[in-house]
Amino acid sequence: MSGGTTGVVAERDVPCVARDGTTLIADIYHPADSRRYPTLISRTPYDRTIPRSADIAAELAAAGYVVVVQDTRGRFGSTGSYQWMFGPWGATTEASDGYDTVEWASNLEWSNGSVGAYGHSYDAWNVWMMLATSPPSLEAAFTSGMTPNLRSFTSGIFETGRRLEWTYVMAATDPGQSGLSQALSRDEAERRWREVERGKYVWWLPLAEIPSAVFSPLDDMFRKYLQTPHQEVWDLNSTYPLVDVPVMQLTGWWDRLVGTVDNHRGLTESGRSDLRGEHRIIVGPWGHDTTNLTGQVGPIDYGAEATRDYSDVLRRWFDYRLKGIDDGIGAEAPVQVFVLGANEWRGLPTWPPPDMAEMKLYLQSAGSANTIDGDGSLAFTAPDPVQGDRADDFVYDPRDPLMSLMRADSQTVPVDQSPHDFRPDVLVYETGDLESDLTIVGRPRLTLWAATDGRDTDWTAKLAIVRRDGVAVNLSHGIVRARFRNGGDEEALLTPGEAYEYRLELTPTAIRIHQGQRLRLYISSSDFPNFDRNHNTGAPAWNDPELRPAHQTVFHSHIRPSNLTVPVSTTATSP
Repeated sequence: MSGGTTGVVAERDVPCVARDGTTLIADIYHPADSRRYPTLISRTPYDRTIPRSADIAAELAAAGYVVVVQDTRGRFGSTGSYQWMFGPWGATTEASDGYDTVEWASNLEWSNGSVGAYGHSYDAWNVWMMLATSPPSLEAAFTSGMTPNLRSFTSGIFETGRRLEWTYVMAATDPGQSGLSQALSRDEAERRWREVERGKYVWWLPLAEIPSAVFSPLDDMFRKYLQTPHQEVWDLNSTYPLVDVPVMQLTGWWDRLVGTVDNHRGLTESGRSDLRGEHRIIVGPWGHDTTNLTGQVGPIDYGAEATRDYSDVLRRWFDYRLKGIDDGIGAEAPVQVFVLGANEWRGLPTWPPPDMAEMKLYLQSAGSANTIDGDGSLAFTAPDPVQGDRADDFVYDPRDPLMSLMRADSQTVPVDQSPHDFRPDVLVYETGDLESDLTIVGRPRLTLWAATDGRDTDWTAKLAIVRRDGVAVNLSHGIVRARFRNGGDEEALLTPGEAYEYRLELTPTAIRIHQGQRLRLYISSSDFPNFDRNHNTGAPAWNDPELRPAHQTVFHSHIRPSNLTVPVSTTATSP
């Protein structure tokens, strides 16, 4: 019996020998009888024994599965050298280790030979690496919280808060590879970071001078990544045509990795034609944390209908694909999205939805859009040519950045935006009260004409809904580092004072905005420590000790029409 689940046996420390002789250690959960069952695999660098992993495995085993939870190479019980996902693509052996594990698991004494794989976040990335190798015994997969590439959630900028905490916890919980004397539990490592270390290291200047002992044994990998966060190290676009099993995915509108939706699009547009209708995705009103898939997120309660149980979603998918049990899932639309505001699930045939129109909202002001008391507006008509070239100005000082409104673990959540209402370095553009309901489903896009007196800078955008009670809650966000404005890894420093056109793709959302509510767009130049501060000097931030204030200008005129494009429903009430 394991985790309080009756009728389940847990086999501990079971070795799987990879093709190069490395021993990968797993715990195996299975029903306490002599029958053979479909097998599910989860490969993790986070410790196979943590309660979350063990509980899910035990629940799935109780539902009639053999569940293998395995430490990845070089982590906890497994031998070999750990290479993390933020290094050069191909530096890890997760693809071959995943293949070897699938074929090994299909021959376990409790297995009937059918195998599925599942994982969330990093564990989901491990599944994608496995999918690229097409293991013969793999018949279905489930992933959540994983995007097609790194830049789709980092924008090529170091995520100071999240990445420092993540690396610290990864190092502190598994010191065996470095010879340190004692590991911390995950809870204790997270507590120490947030209560003791975080306030010191997120402000460290420059980050390259953080003592090496802080992130040992991961310090070498950390420093290499710190220097090159703009370089793409994986891209699943080349993987989609290789995937030969149905894939179910799950994410949330406030998940930092909500780009998961682009994996579904990639599979259905460039994956095998005979499987394109078999893939599924669920997008709810959630963040990155799968332990809390409920309707209560931040200051808004979206109701009981929003609640899902992660283990139950897993079971239902694998029951359908590996056991042939169809409780209605086969007839469901492949894309299931929760529409905020309408507070209901909608089935869509594709992502993005096929029946959306584009609505443009133009940034306008009389030159004083700073703070919520400014004169900025989002207008449904383009600027009048006779008005001339108008602009708004602010000073971005990296010594006093706009602080991220997020969870303590640096994950995105819906938050009341009022703490930043009166900062002069935030430009606010807002519609009037809507005269009728408006449904948005998809990715908002911002075209921003702007200039700075620095050699480099950042531009941030945050789209929010303003409720009738005046509370503004974030829906979608985006950021661009000016030197990488052209995409890719190419650096192009700015000519101070020159206006450039920037294109920001914001995170997707699905919401019905009701009559009397408003849309609000915030423009600024920092979101710290969600993203590292731009020093405005043009020097690489990782080893630059200088912080330079920059004078910023956002243009909105007939010749430089900064505007927000939102995908809206072509009908009055449904996407």
